[in-house]
Amino acid sequence: MPRPQPVRLYCVPYAGATSSIYRPWQTAHGAVVRVIGIDPPGRGTRSREPRVLDYRELVDSMANHVAVDLAQSWDQVSDLRYATFGHSFGAMLSLAVADAVARAVGRPPERAIVSAALPPALQPPGDETAALTDDELLDKIRADGGTAPELLAHKAMAGYLVRLMREDYAIRRQFHRDDALLVGFPITTLAARQDRYVTPEQMRRWAAHSTAQSRQVEIGGGHFAAFADPADTLLIAHHQLNEHLVRR
Repeated sequence: MPRPQPVRLYCVPYAGATSSIYRPWQTAHGAVVRVIGIDPPGRGTRSREPRVLDYRELVDSMANHVAVDLAQSWDQVSDLRYATFGHSFGAMLSLAVADAVARAVGRPPERAIVSAALPPALQPPGDETAALTDDELLDKIRADGGTAPELLAHKAMAGYLVRLMREDYAIRRQFHRDDALLVGFPITTLAARQDRYVTPEQMRRWAAHSTAQSRQVEIGGGHFAAFADPADTLLIAHHQLNEHLVRR
């Protein structure tokens, strides 16, 4: 029996980041899952494009990039499967992108995997970073542990990161526009037990956004536990996306 093509896993970065955070994932688990990082316009691989600060426009733009990539891939392998992954700020975006892609291409993803994020109904109404000075925001970023210390020590890079974070928090304030989002494909939530921003119980609320059966996988660690060992996270993704092939 021929080995199936790896699922294309489109990954949305967390706040202040670009798709480069997923480069270590691309070789962490061989060819079992094909990791493809996707950037918003004006950032990373799309840095030459104008930035988009409207949530709906951002979702449509990112979904269009995924849809184009899928169309090109299906020209080569017609039964290729796909899924999405989003961490923290990227979780809501990835689910909305998955929904938009499914409608655009006429095929749903195998599953949407959301990690370390409050569902839209539980998002705080304001922006807790708005009152922070740039230095205070950098202290918060440093404490969260998701950014390399050498980047934070570089003045120009630190200033750039602060700008990206403020832009992303402005987008996050618009997540309430998808309070009623309901998708027809399954969701897997990846919850870290020691995450100080979102509890496993809160993560289970994502299930309300799908008419399909949803699941939760719990792991040890804090807010960025999914990035502690990419191979472990991708093995979880592999099991979730290939349950019909993997003996549990």
